[in-house]
Amino acid sequence: MPETVIIAARDSSKVILIIISPLDAAFIYSFLPSTTSTKLNNMVKAVVLGAAGGIGQPLALLLKANPLVTELGLFDIVNTPGVAADLSHISTPAKVEGYLPPDDGLKKALKGADIVVIPAGVPRKPGINAGIVKDLATGIATTAPKAFVLVISNPVNSTVPIVAEVFKKFGTFDPKRLFGVTTLDVVRASTFVAEIHGDLSLSKDVVVPVVGGHSGVTIVPLLSQSSHPLPASFAKEALDTLVNRIQFGGDEVVKAKSGAGSATLSMAYAGAEFAAKIIRALKGEKGIVAPSYVSVTADPTGGAALSKELGQELAFFSSNIELGSEGVAKINPLGKITEAEEVLVQAALPELIKNIETGVNYVTESYKTEEPRL
Repeated sequence: MPETVIIAARDSSKVILIIISPLDAAFIYSFLPSTTSTKLNNMVKAVVLGAAGGIGQPLALLLKANPLVTELGLFDIVNTPGVAADLSHISTPAKVEGYLPPDDGLKKALKGADIVVIPAGVPRKPGINAGIVKDLATGIATTAPKAFVLVISNPVNSTVPIVAEVFKKFGTFDPKRLFGVTTLDVVRASTFVAEIHGDLSLSKDVVVPVVGGHSGVTIVPLLSQSSHPLPASFAKEALDTLVNRIQFGGDEVVKAKSGAGSATLSMAYAGAEFAAKIIRALKGEKGIVAPSYVSVTADPTGGAALSKELGQELAFFSSNIELGSEGVAKINPLGKITEAEEVLVQAALPELIKNIETGVNYVTESYKTEEPRL
């Protein structure tokens, strides 16, 4: 160990050298903000699990285009080396590696991950997706337990609890770092409101909180809180139609694709948008607020206030979340909502409770015949 440590500091006119002992240096650094050491390392590794699929490929493309991402790990059961090779030719900072299941491919993809996004699965096949998500969650729990985990795989209302239960089995559950991506509902609401205003250029500025969950009646757009209010002449029937369109926007896409596909491109965009917010918060940006489906225990105080508003306790709920460098910094309340919106919230609760129980019970039943192993 060196006998002395030299610290250089600069004021407006000169450089000052301070010679101290290693012990004193350690003492000084212990009082510096954590960002002093961690943020000096600007490397961010993002991982996409299910990277060769209809959502995974465009999502990986958008993450590769994000200048804040310096490493991109891709995993899927087929084609990931080819997807990685294709993306690697794009002139952005991220180094791209693609992995398949053989030779511990999942472990290699996840090693050193800061953020993991999971779009893996089969569209509208909840039973199949539950097993896929459980297996991927096991990989994350054993290889990258400190990563921020963003779940896109449907049904999000159940797959997020599945991930949480797997993490609990391995003793790695941190509710602040687990997110259900509900951003597509927000993107749709913003776009549809901009259409009503007759100006799609407004869509990036329109902010409509969407709470509850991420399927059907559990999707509750709080249009009364829109940054761009609906016209005063907007009829109730038109409002009901708008709410229904936001709730079942996925069906609109499936029908337009003649049943041959689902909302893959818009979901990839929404996933990349939310991932970008997480990365910005990870790097120290303050004041980022976005809806996400999270455990109410991520912020016990905010979760308790939210539960009081709802009139009952739920393990997971989507509301406006303030993001921080450790994940969920604050769960915001619903705030002032209309009577019609209150009806929608109450209609969402029974379905949400059932969806959450489905996810929890799936993991419980799975581990009756197999035990988690580190």
